[in-house]
Amino acid sequence: MRIHHLNCISTCPLGGKLMDSRTPGVLTRGHLCCHCLLLETNRGLVLVDTGLGLRDVANPRSRLSGFFLALLSPDFREEMTAARQVEKLGFSRRDVTHIVLTHLDFDHAGGLDDFPGAAVHMLRQERDSAVAQKTWLDRQRFRPQQWASSRPRWQVYAGGQGEPWYGFDCVRSLAGLPPEILMVPLPGHTHGHAGIAIQEDGGRWLLQAGDAYFFHREMDLERPYCTPGLRMYQALMEKNRRARLANQQRLRELRHAHGKEVELFCGHDPIEFERITGHGMDMPAARGGGGGRPQFA
Repeated sequence: MRIHHLNCISTCPLGGKLMDSRTPGVLTRGHLCCHCLLLETNRGLVLVDTGLGLRDVANPRSRLSGFFLALLSPDFREEMTAARQVEKLGFSRRDVTHIVLTHLDFDHAGGLDDFPGAAVHMLRQERDSAVAQKTWLDRQRFRPQQWASSRPRWQVYAGGQGEPWYGFDCVRSLAGLPPEILMVPLPGHTHGHAGIAIQEDGGRWLLQAGDAYFFHREMDLERPYCTPGLRMYQALMEKNRRARLANQQRLRELRHAHGKEVELFCGHDPIEFERITGHGMDMPAARGGGGGRPQFA
């Protein structure tokens, strides 16, 4: 299985260094990635999250909420969408047969309708919570405009069922997908949030933890740290604080105990993304370039 790491449109939140730790000053905007994966499998191409999509780039105000457009100011570059990066790698968008979602937030699921032939996999609780649109914030983060056309292709799974995986329950046997791809429930950020585990050909696992955490130093076992801005953003977005913090601690323990067997990364940290790919996050993926197997020390 060949694995490509894609940044599918950066977001530029208010707060600068208070968000990403490296932007000079706090009165400018920071830069966060949207870390998606493209997997070449013997059953076709599989995307893990889509980031923002072509229609988001073309007409963002019809697709995204004014609140998040103002707060995050996405860097709308068509060449950074998953659709265009898939094509740059030499594939057709119709080669993408499956999309596996960590969750349905607008910046993770905006490209669903760019892949009209793909089955879409998620936890049942994520679907139910997103469709219910119970709160004002739910209506800002979960955007039916982005996923209405893909609804007939959704495949959902119960989060409380599965087999153990490094101390976590997981969903195996995702319909139509190879057994090397697992869904690991990590609720907290949303009710049906999940990490996606992928086993490399050599037996080592990658765990794309989505928005279970946002900053690499949060995974330090002894002295976890998150930038003040991202700490506030996580508190704003959380649906279950106790579950979110408990899962962060479990992920720290996983990294500490099994770091050689499981490579852990989240959805938005540019430092993790650039360490993995060996290039800046503003570069689209290219055949023969960076973005293959992670190269963490």
